[in-house]
Order: sequence, then C-alpha cells, then structure tokens
Amino acid sequence: MVLVDSSVWIEAARREGDLSCKVGLEGLLEAAEAMYCGPVRLEFLGGARAEDRQRLSEYLDCVPCKAIDEGAWEFARECAWRVRDRGHNIPWNDILIGSLSLRWECRVYAQDPHFEIMREVLGVRLYKPGYGGSYNPEG
Repeated sequence: MVLVDSSVWIEAARREGDLSCKVGLEGLLEAAEAMYCGPVRLEFLGGARAEDRQRLSEYLDCVPCKAIDEGAWEFARECAWRVRDRGHNIPWNDILIGSLSLRWECRVYAQDPHFEIMREVLGVRLYKPGYGGSYNPEG
C-alpha cells in the first residue's frame, strides 16, 4: 500500500492540476494500492470548496483509511525531533504522515518537498508512479 499525502489529493482534484500527478494517483487507485489517514482527509476536505465537498468526500469513502494508534503520536514526536535536530522545520502534519509511513512500512506519494527532506533524514520511502502513471510496485 501507498500512503497518499494531501498534496497529491489536492493537486489531482484541481481542474488545472498537474496531469502526471492525476495519472499517478489514478494508477494507484486502479491497483487498489492507495490509502490515507485522518489528517490527510482533514487537510484535503477541510480546504475543499462548498460545491465540491460532497463529491470529494464520497470519492475518499472508496479508499482505505488507516487509523492512527496512540504510539504513532510518540513516534511522530521523536521523528520531529530528529528532523529538527538536523536543522529542518517541517510542519507537524507532514512529519506525522512521514512517520506513519515508517511505522506502517509503506511508501508515501507526495508532491511536497518536505518529504524529500524526510527521505534523507528519516529514511521515508517515496513512491514514484511507473510509465504512464501506472502502479509501480518498486518505485
């Protein structure tokens, strides 16, 4: 499974959004390899326009949502300290997503450059779509 960050959901939902991002997400969804968590849902739907909220909410209801256990918050705090000690200031929600991917042993599909930093500092594995946006089990 691949934990899809809100940066991808938001970009894919934009009318003029990046086509490669849209196609990459579509490939994950078709392969039934996409998942998200509560903070991603809040960030994505919390910023949605009133006329799009119902449709986007129903869309996400078809994708697996993984629950966050109490220990994940402690682990995220430790990851935040590691990143901070290396001189980076990354928003808490991005740290949480990155740390969850480590705990859940999955990759993250993100358009946010903070995840590159977390790849270097924490070892977060990033997802890259295959040719034509197809699901890439290795990337």
